[in-house]
Amino acid sequence: MPQWTEEKPLRVATGFGYLGPKFMKENGLKHVSFSTGEGALEAAPAMGTADVILDLVSSGTKLRENNLKEIEGGTVLESQAVLVASRKSLVHREGALDTTHKILGKLEAHLKAVGQIMVTAYVSGSSVEEVAERLFSQSTLSGLQNPAVCQVFRQRNGKMVRDCYSIDICVPGKALHSSVQELKAIGSSRVIISKLTDVLHKETPRWQQLLSKLGL
Repeated sequence: MPQWTEEKPLRVATGFGYLGPKFMKENGLKHVSFSTGEGALEAAPAMGTADVILDLVSSGTKLRENNLKEIEGGTVLESQAVLVASRKSLVHREGALDTTHKILGKLEAHLKAVGQIMVTAYVSGSSVEEVAERLFSQSTLSGLQNPAVCQVFRQRNGKMVRDCYSIDICVPGKALHSSVQELKAIGSSRVIISKLTDVLHKETPRWQQLLSKLGL
């Protein structure tokens, strides 16, 4: 392990000007210099402007993309976002409950979409029912909800042709490869993959729980 000195300190890029020095001091690390850096901190080691970074990490994707890994014992602080509200304000303050409803709806929609992938496939067939039967014959194609099968209208030699269908299905990211292979197995000629950001529902469980606690 390198021996850091005053002339050659450990260079740390971070946006946490208080937590960084505090963590280093508590762990007995001396000869450390800090820089805030500009832009993406994860690029600092590759650019040669820092030896390590101290940053907020959620999934670790950015670390892997930049060939970085978490140092063992290097967790400075574990945190989570919490929505806090006054029971009195929610009940009596005009607009407070409605705003909270919107926030919870957005949070629920995002959380429901985490890890889910939208897959759209095109397949030839004789009818919606025939394509659906082929679809349900595969093990991983049930999706977040039942898949949608729709007829695709196209022209061939000036005539309307109705022998193609589109399939829309939400699948877990970990099942993406097997789902695509099964779609190909039932005759899909083209597969389009999109990352989901939100999955909206008519109402959210957290909203119902909040109303129950408020006695509304």
